Amino acid sequence: MLKVSQIEKSFGDLKVLNKLDLEVGKKDVISIIGPSGSGKSTFLRCLNLLEKPDSGQMYFEGKNIRDENIDINKLREEIGMVFQNFNLFSNMTILENLTLAPIMRGKMTRNESIQKAQGLLERIGLKDKVNNYPQSLSGGQKQRIAIARALMMEPKVLLFDEPTSALDPEMVGEVLELMKELAKDGMTMVVVTHEMGFAREVSNKLIFMDKGEIVEKSDNPEDFFANPKEERSKQFLSMVL
Repeated sequence: MLKVSQIEKSFGDLKVLNKLDLEVGKKDVISIIGPSGSGKSTFLRCLNLLEKPDSGQMYFEGKNIRDENIDINKLREEIGMVFQNFNLFSNMTILENLTLAPIMRGKMTRNESIQKAQGLLERIGLKDKVNNYPQSLSGGQKQRIAIARALMMEPKVLLFDEPTSALDPEMVGEVLELMKELAKDGMTMVVVTHEMGFAREVSNKLIFMDKGEIVEKSDNPEDFFANPKEERSKQFLSMVL
């Protein structure tokens, strides 16, 4: 579905991504792990052009998405993003947060979008919050709403940028549980995460990054955690496990 090769990105004189490759197939759940500052989030944001790479090739369903004529808004409908800090609109109700984009983009009528939003809220156990404002919700509830908002656009791929790192520990589980359900339902996902349990149990592929480079890739996350091949991977796992 998504293939990028030799992606590079610098901020001024600082090179943050150095010749990165990634292939995302349908129903893949790919976890990207590594120390803070290794370029994980920047790499993720490049995948739907929230950050524009300086060089490299990027294809989504065979189309060159670095083409200057690409409709970026259309691309982001198909490659959705869930942010670390929710990014809900504080002046809108939960229903308005969910229905805004599909209505504005002409993807659904108002009635269709309301029906879909209500269905998603029921699925994530928050149907009673439909008329609440974000500030009245817990962090875990906000992040579940943010995931539902991304699902409203019926994306083909969902990107998660450290979706639990802004949450209190007791709220992490409810968000991870929803992500596990999505994976079970076949949602294609690329997840930057510090949750090693999720990376180990739910992913079918894993990438370990450090200093803007991919140090190690694995098509068997369980094997990566049991027998990392690279010395830097071994050092990292000894610190986090």
